[in-house]
Amino acid sequence: MILEPIYTYDEASDTLSIAFYPTEKATGIELTDHIILHIDKVARRIVRITLLDYSVLVQQTEYGARTFPLTGLADLSGAARELVLDMLREEPIKELLHIAAYTPNNHEIFPVVFVQPIATASENIK
Repeated sequence: MILEPIYTYDEASDTLSIAFYPTEKATGIELTDHIILHIDKVARRIVRITLLDYSVLVQQTEYGARTFPLTGLADLSGAARELVLDMLREEPIKELLHIAAYTPNNHEIFPVVFVQPIATASENIK
């Protein structure tokens, strides 16, 4: 059962943390320079996500949402990478992080992500 997420925003560092299971211990996985996923490997679920430089992550460009390469996936074993990708495609995180692929040619595919702004940020963030 997913609890109501707890949003914590630190204005000085522009960091948003969203805790789904605030009392659980977790392993941190750096997906990008700005996105850290904290997972419970045994329960196979996301415990918390930390978004560094949140305003940059959700900033729109003249072309649309900013995307960021999921460079941290390359540092994971195949099984860990699949576990993380599976978690990113499920609730509660799939509404916040949207995975896509950048394909510069027919032979290369790079996973990227964009962050959906929290619609009710002022109501949810403490």
